[in-house]
Amino acid sequence: MSYFAAAVVRDEGGWTAAEVNLRGAGDIDEVADRLRDVDQEADLSLLFVEADDTYLVILRLDEGEDLRIFGSDSAYAEESRLGALLVGDLKTSVTGLDDTEEPRPAASGDEENEQPAVDPEADPVGDADLLADLGIPAQKLLNLCAQEGMLPADVTAEICLVLGCVDEVEELREV
Repeated sequence: MSYFAAAVVRDEGGWTAAEVNLRGAGDIDEVADRLRDVDQEADLSLLFVEADDTYLVILRLDEGEDLRIFGSDSAYAEESRLGALLVGDLKTSVTGLDDTEEPRPAASGDEENEQPAVDPEADPVGDADLLADLGIPAQKLLNLCAQEGMLPADVTAEICLVLGCVDEVEELREV
């Protein structure tokens, strides 16, 4: 299974990005260490792992601590060793959703474009709210992952556009 792993880290100077090699990682703590190694002094570190144009995993560290993880689909854990390493220990349901949130009604004549809250084929796991303070609440993240035709690279690009680091990540893809 092929993958692309991009770390984006923020410090006083803004965002920087680096590709992260996850080959040989023995556990999730080692993956977190590789993310920390990108910039030991970063205020915020994010790792986007895209696998086979199907799965997306996002890891977050605040000041090098408090690892939070979101996976677009728990099936990734069954598909590969890396998937098992990243999302195998996560609960089978997402966290961070507000159960009282009412779905917005579709505009008249817009029913066929209405997107489900979550792809019925996918089973997102982990902390869907891990980007909420950065402008991407859980429901928006889930909607991006569930949107038909959106590849993990597209979801990463949309997130990075909101964060202000899309150019840095896209440069890594071109190398």
